[in-house]
Amino acid sequence: MKKTVVFLIAKQFSKKTFSNKGLLILLFIFLGVLAYVTTNSWVAFEKHHHTVEHHQEESRKSWDDNPDKHPHRMAHFGSFTFRLQHPLSIFDSGIESYTGNAIFLEAHKQHTANFSEASLSTGLVRFGDLNVTMLLQLILPLIIFFLGYASITSEKENGTLKIMHIQGAKIKEVLLGKSLGLFLISAIFFLPAFLSLWSISFLENEATNGATIIRSLLITFSYIVFYMVLCCITVIISGKSQNSNKALLSLLSIWLLFFIIVPKMAQVVGNSMYPNLSKIAFKAAIEEEISKTGDSHNPDDPYFNSLRDSILKVYNVTDVKDLPINYSGFVMSKGEEQSAKIYNKQHTILIDTYQKQNSITNGLVFLNPYLAIKNVSMGFSGTDFDTYVNFLSQTENYRYKQSQYMNELQMKFISNKATSSEGKVNVIDKSYWKSAPKFSYNYISIGKTIQNQLTAIVTLVVWLLCTLLFMVKFSNRFKIF
Repeated sequence: MKKTVVFLIAKQFSKKTFSNKGLLILLFIFLGVLAYVTTNSWVAFEKHHHTVEHHQEESRKSWDDNPDKHPHRMAHFGSFTFRLQHPLSIFDSGIESYTGNAIFLEAHKQHTANFSEASLSTGLVRFGDLNVTMLLQLILPLIIFFLGYASITSEKENGTLKIMHIQGAKIKEVLLGKSLGLFLISAIFFLPAFLSLWSISFLENEATNGATIIRSLLITFSYIVFYMVLCCITVIISGKSQNSNKALLSLLSIWLLFFIIVPKMAQVVGNSMYPNLSKIAFKAAIEEEISKTGDSHNPDDPYFNSLRDSILKVYNVTDVKDLPINYSGFVMSKGEEQSAKIYNKQHTILIDTYQKQNSITNGLVFLNPYLAIKNVSMGFSGTDFDTYVNFLSQTENYRYKQSQYMNELQMKFISNKATSSEGKVNVIDKSYWKSAPKFSYNYISIGKTIQNQLTAIVTLVVWLLCTLLFMVKFSNRFKIF
């Protein structure tokens, strides 16, 4: 195989395509829309970032400014945590529009994340919002198909393919040259999008800059492989088709099937095969299980009565007032531990159900490169389901530690003989509120993200190798007239 022939064919195809004025109009429209959605996403991110920081500071200030108070009252006063979007959500918003942004934290209760963009917008947002990845994952593939559907069939129809073959150009060289030329044409569409991606990486603060650059590198590599696969598939379909019309219809069918129908059907099948509990049913399941194991707020609860007898026996006293620790705080601590275990158990079951629903889609990445690039893009942009679950997990862990901190303060500083917590009686100093640690969210590590998306990454590489191998090893199966 002669590389010079491949590059010559690629150059000729690129030059011929550029001579079409329609390409320049299409490029102008695409870049105009790309500039608009990138600017809009950037402004939305900055607005959301400042809003979250403001409300998080206000929530913490409200917590710190509380007066001297009984610790258990403070535990129920609670606080808010807000989810900061990853900087790369500007590039790929993923499921950000559909997941909650704020959670109220208090003792004994686990609240869900609220105030998602979808819940605060019209129903149209549920059909998908216009963003950079929509252009790169759905619109650009369609453009590639339109630009390359006649790459081989036009040569057949004009009789030039036969002449090229007679002059010494092998079919595999023609296929590879056309694929390379089509990829170079597609590059003028996707390179500006990657410029915006890299600008995000370098404009971020130093704390996340290094990790963001690595994530951007991996995203860029994945998209390049994805577009190479699409270009190869386009040329293969064109080469196997009898004429340009059939090639175009075949490619449009592939786009509808793999980019629209299969992803939507996979979601529907996953939801029907593994139905999840509603929000009300989920809370009811937790409350029912808690009622069976004991209520720490009920002084006559059998479970906690037996716990009281046990601790009295351990300290060798007959009345809780004689205990060296505040008994109510001890009971609240055990109740918190018990309810947290029940919640985590039910929450794990719920997340497992969602994972099973997603497994239908994830299982299809082997057959559908679009699903592979979609998962990889969301994963490294910090906008996928795993990232959201990680936020919920860290939030619940923080809530539990905060509640137990309040219980420890009660056990240590509140007398067992206390009968009131009003005014300045049986309260502790407000400095302890400021001593409680602040919530700090940590994104999933790059290594963990690679592990989560390894199947999708390998799938993209395998698709590229298979298409190249098909063009090289089975080129004799392509008709030249």
